[in-house]
Amino acid sequence: MSERRQPTEVRRAELTDAALRIIAERGIAALSTRTLAAEVGLTSGALFRHFPTLDALLDSVVTRVETVLEATYPPADVPAAERLARFVEARSAAVGERIGILRLMHSEQFRLALPADGAARLAACVRRTRAYVTACLAEGQAQGAFRTDVAPEALTPIVVGTVQVLAQGQAAQPVALPVDARTVREALKLLLAPPSAPPNRGLS
Repeated sequence: MSERRQPTEVRRAELTDAALRIIAERGIAALSTRTLAAEVGLTSGALFRHFPTLDALLDSVVTRVETVLEATYPPADVPAAERLARFVEARSAAVGERIGILRLMHSEQFRLALPADGAARLAACVRRTRAYVTACLAEGQAQGAFRTDVAPEALTPIVVGTVQVLAQGQAAQPVALPVDARTVREALKLLLAPPSAPPNRGLS
């Protein structure tokens, strides 16, 4: 079997993305060094050079999730409404390309299959996401960009849920409802807009 040589970090990223595909399509119980080797067309020996154990592979998957999610946070100096819009766009695209991230972050069963440290790190990613969205909403409310009749903590699940729907739609999951991304973003914009005010253009 021929093996295409890649720089170590590039290869590890490819392997962890492939592991996320397996998790998305077959569940975390199907993930093993053997199934991963078959998925990417490597020999088991070549794979063991990168991940000597399943725990090492799972640790790398969690690190990959952290890296992908961290890249979706816009710069802090962007106005709150635009920052939230960029976040929704970037996070739904990133997770849609690697829908296994959604499975890991929002399935207790999947998280229980991870080493304790990995599960704790994913839980921290979930908390950071919610805190980030809540902070954007609170700042946007203070700037008059978002409605103030609903607490930012109550609006946060709506934004997070929108990201999940957009990600599932992009991933074309068999169980996902057909979704028009622009329509969903417009609906979110209307929900967050101050009453009797035109929707904020930051979320267009």
